[in-house]
Amino acid sequence: MPITFTCPHCGRQTNVADQYAGQSGPCAGCGQTITIPGPSPSAALQPSYAPPAKSSGGGGVAIVVIVIACLFGLLICGGVLVALLLPAVQSAREAARRAQCTNNLKQIALAFHNYHDVYGSFPPAYIPDEDGQPMHSWRVLILPFLECQHIYNQYKFDEPWNSPNNLAVTNQHVPAYSCPSSPGGPAIRETSYMVITGPNTVFDGAKACRFSEILDGTSNTIMVVEVAGTGVNWGEPKDLDASTLTYPLGTRGGSTPASYHPGGLNAALCDGSVRFIADTVPPQTFNALLTKAGAEMVQE
Repeated sequence: MPITFTCPHCGRQTNVADQYAGQSGPCAGCGQTITIPGPSPSAALQPSYAPPAKSSGGGGVAIVVIVIACLFGLLICGGVLVALLLPAVQSAREAARRAQCTNNLKQIALAFHNYHDVYGSFPPAYIPDEDGQPMHSWRVLILPFLECQHIYNQYKFDEPWNSPNNLAVTNQHVPAYSCPSSPGGPAIRETSYMVITGPNTVFDGAKACRFSEILDGTSNTIMVVEVAGTGVNWGEPKDLDASTLTYPLGTRGGSTPASYHPGGLNAALCDGSVRFIADTVPPQTFNALLTKAGAEMVQE
């Protein structure tokens, strides 16, 4: 490329080819001898591009820290939300299980009423053997009225309840006999419901009771109650004895009505309604509900 230079003697500017850089000669203006300068070393050595600056890595670390902090915050917030929502979810599930338990007792009460329509009385607490000992449970007798005719047809009444054949029958699950809150899930064979037996109750041993005998009123007399943790198979002719009940209610696995619902238990009355009875109910009130003709005053 051409080189432009100025004569130091006369100030004339001259353009020459870069191949004459560094040579001497007379100035075209004043005739003085001058030396043609070469290209600027800084210009010749200046690179045509600037190399990229090296990253110190601080920005990447900052991004990682921010991401970790965000994730940690989300985990904490998620944990707090779960902790807040879990009791509500558990409460909703228990409410649904208690509602299903109530429905089971309504089915049992309706089965008792239908049995009464057919046979003229409620079933007895049990059918005795030749020695007067319990042989078959009321829970077997009402199976046809719980849409379990197929199970009822397999049962042999000429054999005890715990014969090999009858044990195979009662090892089948009857949904209406197990509370969904009970441990073991839907396949449980343990009964969640019993009647209360004894003199002046609706289920006085092998005696069958009629509606006309319930002088205290069907809405003031207990038919079936919840039990919990007894380990009694639904086919076993075993129930609660009114003379050995213990208080307060709610002791699981003992000789008293109890449930896996917090605060109390469900009970079906003779009119077919189902009430939730608190564990703290006074003994005299509960005992008044057990008798069919005691003429006691029953508080709500």
